[in-house]
Amino acid sequence: MNRVFRLASALSVLLVLLSASATICHTQDTAQLSQVKKLYVDSLGSDRHAAAIREQMVQRLRKSHEVQVVSDPRQADAVIKGTCRIWTTGHVTLSPRSNSLRQSTFEGFLSVELVSKSSETLWSYLVSPSKFPWNGIADDLARQLVSKLLAALKGHDQPASAGAGATPHLEATLRGAGATFPAPLYQRWFELFQESHPDLHISYDAVGSTEGIERLREQKADFAGSEMPLSDQAMLETHQRVVHLPAVLGAVVAIYNVRGVRQNLNFTPETLSGIFLGKIRKWNDPEIGRSNRGATFPAEDIVVVHRSDGSGTSFVWTDYLSKVSPQWKAAVGAGASVPWPVGMAAERNEGVASTVQHTPNSIGYVEFLYAIQHELSFGAVRNSAGEFIKASISSVTAAATAESQDPDFRVSITNASGKDAYPISTYTWLLLPEEIADKTRRDALKVLLRWVLTSGQRECSALGYAPVPAEVAKRALESFDTK
Repeated sequence: MNRVFRLASALSVLLVLLSASATICHTQDTAQLSQVKKLYVDSLGSDRHAAAIREQMVQRLRKSHEVQVVSDPRQADAVIKGTCRIWTTGHVTLSPRSNSLRQSTFEGFLSVELVSKSSETLWSYLVSPSKFPWNGIADDLARQLVSKLLAALKGHDQPASAGAGATPHLEATLRGAGATFPAPLYQRWFELFQESHPDLHISYDAVGSTEGIERLREQKADFAGSEMPLSDQAMLETHQRVVHLPAVLGAVVAIYNVRGVRQNLNFTPETLSGIFLGKIRKWNDPEIGRSNRGATFPAEDIVVVHRSDGSGTSFVWTDYLSKVSPQWKAAVGAGASVPWPVGMAAERNEGVASTVQHTPNSIGYVEFLYAIQHELSFGAVRNSAGEFIKASISSVTAAATAESQDPDFRVSITNASGKDAYPISTYTWLLLPEEIADKTRRDALKVLLRWVLTSGQRECSALGYAPVPAEVAKRALESFDTK
């Protein structure tokens, strides 16, 4: 339990840090990021690995010769701020002949943002440990982060600019409801946006995708958040056309709590579908052992945990299982609420995470952010290219990049092609009516959503979400501007 409090505290500190240092500026653009030549690397928090990670970052930035690392933040064009939290999950034996040759396995994150002199967020990112950090966890995280930062400074795949010009005065109240999946990011987005629009009041109730869509239908919400795009038939039933705007990318992960198992697990599509169908009932089932050589599993029943509420996270999970298992597709199918063959129910991501954490020999599914918030072990999943891939910003981005895009953005990226793609990835959408009678609310929504698809995308990665690919965001903006 203390580990949960420590990590929740670390993420809370990060949110405070980001909110304090990020003031919205609608003239922010990629040219400003490319002009950063002098950097100061601030403290990365109180984790025992923080100082070593910071030192490795400084060394790697200096060796790159692409930026100058300064010792005084007042001399810098931008400051790297952030936090890290790392914990040991177990050990792997490096030699079958000697148990003394072991390497620690880690879980956790390094989350940073790049802040300009005028307190603008220019860029953010979150990295998690590699499968085998041979040179140590500090070097591993610093290497990943610096590589992404240097690419960003060169302008690779940056979000579109919000555009210069006068910022309109907005005075309205907007009500949103829906997915819990992106709720931490939405909270941050709306707080930031309201800093420069104090007369615009935005609320968002994280009540689940199904309830959010229902409120949109009943005109009790101006927009809804969902990982479950509406079908043409569903839109006919609402008697209105609903615009789907891709807001951010995320992942659903398989979390587990297996007594005596201290190594990171691999899951095949057959294993996950078999467990959730109730066909694989024991942790020592040979099907699980085949993809986890060296692990000793208990001869205990598997406790399956699933969502009790109508959930976009459940839709993503069951959409994936429907693609990889014909039996699942025929017997259960994909949906926000399905007739689960086995298992116990818990409400929302938080409920599933907490239940798995406190239930020995359990397995469930949650959004990636909730897994690291609760310091829960989550497995790598074998993708369509045969590679075992863990969820990360880069592997989620790879899934989105690999798949073609539907003209109205209602596209599933589960089980995407590509060897680096995490197979249970998803877009999350903001849904709003195509026709909005109230001009004040319509104009306020347009300004807000333009900011979300431009400047707001720079806020995603520090919280564990992947930005919408730049080309997709550009097409979404062009589509929205014609509405």
